[in-house]
Formats: sequence, structure tokens, C-alpha cells
Amino acid sequence: MVSATVVRGTAVAAALVSLLAVPAHAAPREPGTPAVRASAGGLPDTDVKGLWNVLRTVKRQGAPGAMARVDDHDSVHWAATGVADRGSGRSISNADRFRIGSVTKVFSAVVLLQLADERKLKLDAPVNHYLPGLLPDDRITVRHVLSHRSGLYDYTNDMFARSVPGFEAVRKKVFTYRQLVDRSLDKPRTTGPGGAYSYSNTNFVVAGMLIEKLTGHSVRIAYQRRIIDPLQLRDTFYLHPGTKIPGRHARGYLTPDTAGAKLVDATEQTASWAQSAGAIISSTRDLNTFLSALLGGRLTSRAQLTQMQRWVPAGTSQAYGLGLRRRDLSCGISVYGHTGAVQGYYTYAFASKDGRRSLAALANTSNNGTVLNSLRGALESAFCGKEAKPRKSSARIERHEDIAPGTLVAPGPDRS
Repeated sequence: MVSATVVRGTAVAAALVSLLAVPAHAAPREPGTPAVRASAGGLPDTDVKGLWNVLRTVKRQGAPGAMARVDDHDSVHWAATGVADRGSGRSISNADRFRIGSVTKVFSAVVLLQLADERKLKLDAPVNHYLPGLLPDDRITVRHVLSHRSGLYDYTNDMFARSVPGFEAVRKKVFTYRQLVDRSLDKPRTTGPGGAYSYSNTNFVVAGMLIEKLTGHSVRIAYQRRIIDPLQLRDTFYLHPGTKIPGRHARGYLTPDTAGAKLVDATEQTASWAQSAGAIISSTRDLNTFLSALLGGRLTSRAQLTQMQRWVPAGTSQAYGLGLRRRDLSCGISVYGHTGAVQGYYTYAFASKDGRRSLAALANTSNNGTVLNSLRGALESAFCGKEAKPRKSSARIERHEDIAPGTLVAPGPDRS
């Protein structure tokens, strides 16, 4: 094995970048070499330089740090720049764990599809068949919930209408699932059952309730026994209601709504407002392992994986299945996975249709629409083999996962 570490920019930790392309089974946690191998599955070669440039752009736009990992069959590419901890100045690394936000939804959907394989669940059965009296409409099915077509209002719209005050109000709170659902039911529904896609965290709170009812265990145990242990995901945990991320991790920084205000360290929180919709902690390595296993058919039957990919329109160049998002890239390639936003962290986790190539990318900030849009360029570099053009700050910001509409802001001149 040949490996080397490439350092660009100044000698300080914030300017570190590492790149790798060596056999995955022999790879240490964070070595580097600028070599690029032939791609797997007929995809264009990963543009490693372009991936680095995306992360550098994200850092310039306000993220303390950014990192990405591409697993391509038997090779791995790493890139990282900036800091994991603004206090100590420690460099961010793909060895760091982080909060994955709504990528958790894929885990929840997989468990329910496994239960469908075991004939303990029918996707087109009413949710109230399994959870009597929970929802006000017996026509809302499990499929409607997993595809965001239930019409259940997203309670986080109100909870985080103001980013920092909203977060501080729930940072240490512990909610029951029922309390979160009740917050949704206090509002009118957005559509009838089976109507147009309308993203709502409430749907995956209901998914968590279904998991616990049908397995007789907590979602923590369900994730552990059905996904984490079989795939040997050493960095993946369902952490609720504990507040501290175990082991080495990147701290997360929430961008205030007021331009120029100081970033807020949001690392420690219960994430109880999210739970089965967004409370998992993982790493870039584990996310790539998970998505590769899922798309490769190792977690569900082929029939349930097909159900997961019954798409409905869900925004610009994307569609939604059952807990799974499809993004259509500029080169005509589609990738499958999920995005995640939880206070302090933006995540993109996607894989090719066969699961042979996967990307996980992170910026350790949130509530910054410019960073969010720019980080999307990592998909173009990883799967299209070309550098994405930087997005202008005036670019349209899509409604994104855990963050309420209207609270994504462009960075001010000073985020120190």
C-alpha cells in the first residue's frame, strides 16, 4: 500500500486537507494520496480536486470545518478542511463522529421495511390499525407516512421559526413521541392522505412509534439489532436523551438569524425534538457502509427495496420514495440517500443505484443556506467526475429537512 498526506495552505490545522485512493480494506482512518483509480460500476472517475474545492468553498462561506468520504467499491477518497472544535483549533477529520439529522429517516424506514418483509406490517394499512386512535384520519397509511404524503403538519416549522431561541428552548427538553405528534395535530393538515409530497418530521416520529409498537423494543434496540450490529457500524449510535456525543467528534455550530452574530455551539443537546426523525450519530465511513448495504440489497428484500424506490416529485431535480431521497445530477446520473440538518450540522449521504459508490459529506454548521447549497456540489464531484460551479448566495434555497422555512440565512461578514 502506498499512502501519503497532502497538506495545502498554511500549516495551521484549519487548512489541513487529506486525500486518499487505496484499497479500502487496508486503509487507515485518515491517510492520503492524490492518486485516482478507475471507477466502479461504469461511473465517471471521482473528481477529487473538485471535492476538495467544494469543501474549501463551504469553509469560506461560514462553516468552521467540512469533510467528505467517497467509497468506490475497493477504494476510498478522503477530504477534510477546517476545524472540528473552534475552541481548541483541532482539525476536522473523517474519523470524527457527528449528528446526521434526517439521514436517520433512512434507518427508520429500513426497520419498517424489514418488518414488512417479516409480514408484521403492511405498507398500505392505516397507521391507526397499528396505533389505534393516534391520527385523526383512518385513511393515512404507513406508505403515506414514509413518503411524506400524510398531510401531517411539521411541528418543527413553529419550534424553530427563530433559530437560536427555538433551539435553546428545546435543547435540554425530553419529549414523548405523543407530545410531538400532538404539536402537529394542533395545526391543520397540509394535504389529504396520499396527496402531494410535503416534508414533515412528524411522519418519522410516527414511524418511530410504529417501530416500537411492532418490535416491542425501543428504536435504539431496533436500530442496533437490525442495522448497526449486522453492518458492524462502529461509530453509529442512537443517542437519546443523552446530550454528549461519545468518542472523537466534530462540534456543531448553529448560525444565528442575525447576520454577523457569533456562531452558537449546539453540539450538546437531547435531540429529543427529532428522535426517530433525526437523533442518530454516525461517521462518514459508517454512512457509506450503510447506504452501500441498503442499495446493494443487503438490508431488505428486493421487493421492499423496490417499494422504497417508488418515487413521487419532491422539489427541483429530486424525488422521494419511502424514507429515501433521489437526486438527479447534472450529468444524468441519479443518486440515492438523504440529506440531514440538525443544529450545527449539514450532511449529504448518497450512493449510486447499485450501492458501489457512496458519498458522505459534512459541514459543521447549520442555518446557512449558502453552505447548504454549496455542499451539494460534493455530489457532482463524487458521481459526475467534474467540479460543480460554486452557487451564488442568491441561489434558491430549498426547504431542507429539519430546518423550518425562512430560517436559512446567508453568512454575514463575521462569524467569529
